[in-house]
Amino acid sequence: ASTSPAQAAAARRGILVGYITEKMPPPPPPRPPPPKAPSRPAAPPPSKSSSGGGGGEGGSSSSSRRCVVFDENHLPSVLRDGLNPAQERDYRRRTCRFIETCCSSSYLRLPRIPVATAHVFFHRFYAKHAFSEHDRFEVAVACILLSAKTEESPKKLNQVIAECWRVKQKGMSKAAAKSSGSSGSNPVGGASPRGGATGGSSSGLSPGPLSAGLSPSPGGGSAGAPGSSGEGKDPIVLPLDPSTGYPDQKSDEFARLKERVLLLERVVLHTIGFELSVDHPYKDMVDKIKVLNHTKQLEYIAPPPPSSGGPDGRPVPQALRMNQELVQNAMNFANDSLHTSLCLQFPAGTIGATCVYLSGRACKVRPTGGRSWTDLLGIDPDDVATVSLQIMELIAETRSRGKAEPSLFGEVRKDLDRMREGKGAIAPPRKNPVVPAGPDPKRQRYQ
Repeated sequence: ASTSPAQAAAARRGILVGYITEKMPPPPPPRPPPPKAPSRPAAPPPSKSSSGGGGGEGGSSSSSRRCVVFDENHLPSVLRDGLNPAQERDYRRRTCRFIETCCSSSYLRLPRIPVATAHVFFHRFYAKHAFSEHDRFEVAVACILLSAKTEESPKKLNQVIAECWRVKQKGMSKAAAKSSGSSGSNPVGGASPRGGATGGSSSGLSPGPLSAGLSPSPGGGSAGAPGSSGEGKDPIVLPLDPSTGYPDQKSDEFARLKERVLLLERVVLHTIGFELSVDHPYKDMVDKIKVLNHTKQLEYIAPPPPSSGGPDGRPVPQALRMNQELVQNAMNFANDSLHTSLCLQFPAGTIGATCVYLSGRACKVRPTGGRSWTDLLGIDPDDVATVSLQIMELIAETRSRGKAEPSLFGEVRKDLDRMREGKGAIAPPRKNPVVPAGPDPKRQRYQ
């Protein structure tokens, strides 16, 4: 019988399927199910005290972020040099003021972001090295040079070294004139943000090295010896050019100092793990103030009298005046925080939010609707207390700068005490608020 083409094609497909089925190997036997692992008891959730008493940025704790307790007693300068935490903080603050003065001079004029980055590089470097290992003023020069390159504001190496040398010599001369005729002098050199450098020296007014040894350190011993700040280790005396008042840049000593600074720049890079991207609280802080002011979530405790500082003598709107005052004070507090080790303990968002809180207290501004600052800013009360106390401790030592009044400190301490008791709720204050005088055991460092 004749078959149609369709029937012939179907027959061929059936033969092909049968052939493939015969040639295919048989399926493997099913494997036995794996034995069940013994069930483990669920681990209890971590307590607040075990995590160091703080949360992540914005007040929410993240389990993915590794958090270790920041203890000043475990810093290299304390363990190896025999310094106590107060002396270690003093070295940091004085060198940070030296960085501030050098960067803000009319010769360098670095923007604010490179200056802040230089401070962070310096703090990170001496979180892993002791002060006796490297001259801290030469490390400061290397940090300034590196931060200027990183933040796209490069400066010539000769410029940076010459200006830092001038600032150091000016500070040593002032300290020598101030301490003439008295045995006690400032233990370490530094620079005040507005009044020039400050430091102790008993070597006279003759030009000395950038890393010239000053007076004996608080930890005992001479500069550069074990247990000191390491300021006078193998100093390089730069000859002075009388025509310019700066060091002679064609001398062999200046070339040696340039090589040392370039070497220290590479050491700083290796120490910080080539992590050149640094977050600062400035932008988030300004944006947060603008949002809070625009949405009318802030108000003056007592409305101030109208100001006539506007264009054409017209009064400044209250909202604009509040925004300007909050931003200016928050910037000042953020700049002060760079002279502490807060950048090693908290992220930039937590520091910026705390500066907004301190600025609001200084400007006598409060959240509307009876809300608390911690709820408004979304930060943990313990973090606010720790950051605020360190900034106020720094300002209290330099109260002549006029950043805050002593009465403000008392109000902030009472407010922080209420936060710690009620976690942001309005609770009655205790008769004697307890504020730790020494290093807070709950300070954190985020890695």
